[in-house]
Amino acid sequence: MAGQRERIRMTDVEVAKFLATERTLQVASIGADGTPHLVPMWFTVIDGRIAMWTYGTSQKAANLRRDPRVVCLVEAGEAYGELRGVTITGEAEIHDDYDTVFSVGAQLYGRYQGDMTHASRAGI
Repeated sequence: MAGQRERIRMTDVEVAKFLATERTLQVASIGADGTPHLVPMWFTVIDGRIAMWTYGTSQKAANLRRDPRVVCLVEAGEAYGELRGVTITGEAEIHDDYDTVFSVGAQLYGRYQGDMTHASRAGI
């Protein structure tokens, strides 16, 4: 007999669909003094991995350069019976190279703002 946790666990397909439709995730990194640092972020999924964009001087980037352990939570629901979420744990990889940063940025722009056009790139 399956326990409650097994009865409510999302399948891989359900997780992929959930991540494709939800818009914000919480990212937890570890500060220099060991305190958790939790921030909301826009994200996308690239090759089955969570990707996000931030400034290299941000607190989360500083934390992840020092200690790459990270926990991400995407959650949804208003009433208790509607609550659902996906937690992802692992080690973050920070990419500083232009091509990767541009690619992630373009995918995020497309996800949240729509297709890039010459007008959108020019700020029009």
